Amino acid sequence: MSRFELLSDEQWALIKDLLPVRTGKPGRPFSDARSMVEGITYRYRCGIAWRDVPAVFGPWQTIWTWHPRLAAQAVWHAVLARLLATADAAGQIDWAISVDSTIARARQHATTITRHTGGWIELHETRDRAA
Repeated sequence: MSRFELLSDEQWALIKDLLPVRTGKPGRPFSDARSMVEGITYRYRCGIAWRDVPAVFGPWQTIWTWHPRLAAQAVWHAVLARLLATADAAGQIDWAISVDSTIARARQHATTITRHTGGWIELHETRDRAA
């Protein structure tokens, strides 16, 4: 498997029916759904900009367009639900819960305590003195 083949055939078989397919209508050629998903996955896995997605996945503009389009259609939620259900059925997920007890103290300016600094009053006193 090359570093650009991110999904195995078994993984792709799980999610391919959730993704858009060719309709056969004339017009702009349909991009391969697998290469688009792998391009999006590669981008997030490497933490790179959209323009830096390798050309083996297709034009970066197409990959960039597919991502929000699939998000708007809730495809990513369906993919995640399918993958979680499959992994849970196979016993690959341990549903242990970990609670973090770290304390993050707020700075003094983040508190809700009202402090009277006298700033507003000082402004009015200065105006009265100037007259």
